[in-house]
Amino acid sequence: MAASSVFSPIVHAFRPSASCSERSSAAHAVSADNSSATVVVAGGAAPRPGPLAAIASHRRELLLGTALSAALLRAPMPAVAREVEVGAVLPPAPSNPGFVFFKATPKDTPALRAGNVQPYEFVLPPTWKQTRVANILSGNYCQPKCAEPWVEVKFEDDKQGKVQVVASPLIRLTNKPNATIEDIGSPERLIASLGPFVTGNTFDSDELIDTTVEKIDGQTYYSYYLETPLALTGSHNLAKATAKGSTVVLFVVSASDKQWQSSQKVLKTIVDSFQV
Repeated sequence: MAASSVFSPIVHAFRPSASCSERSSAAHAVSADNSSATVVVAGGAAPRPGPLAAIASHRRELLLGTALSAALLRAPMPAVAREVEVGAVLPPAPSNPGFVFFKATPKDTPALRAGNVQPYEFVLPPTWKQTRVANILSGNYCQPKCAEPWVEVKFEDDKQGKVQVVASPLIRLTNKPNATIEDIGSPERLIASLGPFVTGNTFDSDELIDTTVEKIDGQTYYSYYLETPLALTGSHNLAKATAKGSTVVLFVVSASDKQWQSSQKVLKTIVDSFQV
């Protein structure tokens, strides 16, 4: 985009104005000295700049636009665009000392605003940072009726691992409206359908190491531990899933071998804290 198009309202405020009829009907005379050429409008109107003066004015406009563009580029980005440690913006987790508490609200994702996902919550170490979700993965383009799973939010810490919340339309897994997770099937059946969204590529049933079922406040959750050496997300994955409303919500905690070795306990605390 040319700089002059951005700043034209500023520059035009300094330009002498003249109507099209004045330009077309004006009798004019140009002085012999081109360096100070002026056009005199018939009828006693104020003189207008001649061709060379107009060129000089245009150059000044371009220079002004360039200077203002450079100033904006050097200006600091808004605070919301910076990666900030969650400990600086989230409250301490009452039941997990040393962690902070995240509870999703409609301002966080398109699906929450559309009412397609119920608010969810979990804890994180205060050093983790929220990362951007690409628009094509966020479900922003298909709300309120998405046919395929999408990513709600993502957090990560280079030393410990990554977290993401994946939401899947219930109709993709069952034809029963408002089905519970038990209605969909066994833990093994569910992870067979959603496993690729845990690993980031493919899922093999041999990668499933452990499965548990628990109820929290009347809501049933399936929990998984997977060892996935070829996964894009990491060689170790913890996942927890439940169904509520028209959506299955899948919480995924991923780590490399190095991250898992040093942060296994922390990652298990994160996944255990997840609730919808």
